[in-house]
Amino acid sequence: QGQVMESGGGSVQAGGSLKLSCTISGDPDSRKCMAWFRQAQGKEREAVAGIYSTTYATLLAGSVKGRFAISLDNAKITMSLYMNDLKAEDTAMYYCAARFSPFGCNGPTLNLSQYNTWGQGTQVTVSP
Repeated sequence: QGQVMESGGGSVQAGGSLKLSCTISGDPDSRKCMAWFRQAQGKEREAVAGIYSTTYATLLAGSVKGRFAISLDNAKITMSLYMNDLKAEDTAMYYCAARFSPFGCNGPTLNLSQYNTWGQGTQVTVSP
């Protein structure tokens, strides 16, 4: 099983943009489902975006559709989250997640329970 590590968080004013990156180790064929989640202070962790490495199909949470995009490089090592038109309610710790398993992943998923490997998180703060 591999590891994931986020980078790229920071502070930005509302309406601004940020890019988060996640470096994922391990055999790409063993971790086909990857995603971004976030957790605001005092709230539960929620899904942001997911990607399926075999087809590069993506899935976005309704709250970020039209503003965020998720991508995976051709080497399937770096997953990115492009965040545009950021709002104060996007302020949270953002986590990269991967499912290291030969089974159970047939497409992008935002189901938190499907992921078994998590990064330490990177903070995103959006000021009004």
